[in-house]
Amino acid sequence: MGRYWGWDAKETWALVTILVYAFILHLRLIPKMQGLYLFNVTSLFGLATVIMTYYGVNYYLSGLHSYAAGDPVPVPDWVYITAGSLFAIGALAYWRKRKFTLIK
Repeated sequence: MGRYWGWDAKETWALVTILVYAFILHLRLIPKMQGLYLFNVTSLFGLATVIMTYYGVNYYLSGLHSYAAGDPVPVPDWVYITAGSLFAIGALAYWRKRKFTLIK
């Protein structure tokens, strides 16, 4: 007999991804959060949840639907570099957006 929900890592992160994208899509309904900048930054966060669901759960977390076994694999350096780069790009975009909105 099957089960409905087992709190497996893959199931849980799939739910997290759906909830994050539901939040992103519903931002347009909040009057103060209708800007293009906020939508783009939250979309980057949504992409990060998809990447975590695919790579992180499969290779770094153990569960029914994963390939992780034994000792945990260290997180590669490119993950930190990419996260830092995305943060820097978001901060630069905010600075440029603020600069151009002050000119008007």
